[in-house]
Amino acid sequence: MIKILKYMRKQDWLLAFVATLFTVTRVFFDLRLPEYMKQITEIVKTEGSSMSAILSAGGWMLLSALGSFVATVVVVVLSARVASCFARRLRILQFDSVTSFSMEEINRFSTASLITRSTNDITQVQMYLAIVIRIMIAAPITAGWAIVKITNQGAPEWSIAMTVAVVVLLIMISVIFAFAMPRFRRIQKLTDNINRIIREHLIGIRVVRAYNAQSYQEAKFENANEELTHNNLTARRIMIILNPGMGIVMNGLSIAIYWIGAILIDAAGAADKIILFSSMIVFMNYAMQIVMSFMRLSMLFAMAPRVAVSANRIQEVIETQPTILDGTLVESPMDTETEIEFRDVSFRYPDGADDILKNISFKAKKGETIAFIGSTGSGKSTLLNLVSRFYDATQGDVLIGGTNVKEYKQEALHLKFGYVPQTAFLFSGNIGDNIAYGDTTCGVDSHDLVNDAASVAQINEFIDSLPDRFESPVARGATNLSGGQKQRISIARAVYRDPDIYLFDDAFSALDYKTDKALRQA
Repeated sequence: MIKILKYMRKQDWLLAFVATLFTVTRVFFDLRLPEYMKQITEIVKTEGSSMSAILSAGGWMLLSALGSFVATVVVVVLSARVASCFARRLRILQFDSVTSFSMEEINRFSTASLITRSTNDITQVQMYLAIVIRIMIAAPITAGWAIVKITNQGAPEWSIAMTVAVVVLLIMISVIFAFAMPRFRRIQKLTDNINRIIREHLIGIRVVRAYNAQSYQEAKFENANEELTHNNLTARRIMIILNPGMGIVMNGLSIAIYWIGAILIDAAGAADKIILFSSMIVFMNYAMQIVMSFMRLSMLFAMAPRVAVSANRIQEVIETQPTILDGTLVESPMDTETEIEFRDVSFRYPDGADDILKNISFKAKKGETIAFIGSTGSGKSTLLNLVSRFYDATQGDVLIGGTNVKEYKQEALHLKFGYVPQTAFLFSGNIGDNIAYGDTTCGVDSHDLVNDAASVAQINEFIDSLPDRFESPVARGATNLSGGQKQRISIARAVYRDPDIYLFDDAFSALDYKTDKALRQA
């Protein structure tokens, strides 16, 4: 958890420091209250005392309570702001990092895990940081300050009782944490597993229903859910001992203080009885402050393992360096034609046993159409991924315009392609936005270009039949469009870009022969 704090901005550290100052102020006011209580007790018990003295001490006590309230409100507001700003920064850093990942890193983390790290894990860190500023800073200050003040109050017997109570408390907390912490560390991994299963089920819901596999999916989810539930219940059952244990220690300490106080007051002379009684009241208040501080710290320590796991997972994503790094070229060298060349290229997926592609060599010159034919799993899509540098070749060179693709900046390289993936993917929004996706020119003719691209992709007839034409909405996952419509809009997106190279990964599979022929001619 501490390591991830290096991503906090200077202004957030400044706000945290101000919150700490207000925390110290709040503790000061809280620890003044027992002293005023002692004054009032002594005034009441002293013969001949005036009401004005009681009102004066009570007024200062009320002002201290008000000061504590104001300081607490300021600390809560500042801690919430610091935690929210820090969470926002972590989300930005993590999103930027994931955006730079190659397919190798994305597959290594898994989509479900990356989603959990960007949402649940960051929320855990945000909540914990706010609690740390509000409680963890205040608790040791309160305990330490109260211990200093308590040494000047009453008999040493009370201090011995207090020491015994703290030792018992620490032993109990240590034993409970030793059994509970391993369970808390597993929660995030089990949550990832639940997210993965739910995501697979929702994406493949039509396949599940088509094969009547609901019972199988339910059993798979039930097993994962049961494992997570059992882990949580076991951890909580262990931790549930903490609160009753704290209660026993606090009540036992109260009884011990009153019992010792009763013996001391009974044995004291008449003049000392009032002083001992007021000291006992003050000692009791300070003792409860100390015990409550340990109780708050123990609750924070209970949360710490899960938050530490979340922080490590976030940091792992942010600090992972992509395997595919940018080159320096933004353009092909002058006097070179845009052609693709593979020189003795081989490729093996990370952790793969065998090469998917082996010793591939060919040239695709400008104006040529090259088709790769092969059985399922023969590496056709993999070959296109090497051209667009979604992966780097294990061996050999992939060249565009006579230059190795590794020498290009990735943004400049991708500008050369109009890419249509095997599975058409559309973004939620509208049809026009999807066709013009990634357009950075913002030209005045963009509408005409979108219309021309739709015409080439043979989707304009369908678009013209819609009331809002290019403004017609695309649902999340394009569930309101057919497979052929999604594929043609994806093709229009590639055409709109007017690239040097078109990469079609089985992009005509959902088209009928007539549309296929018209599109190729266009």
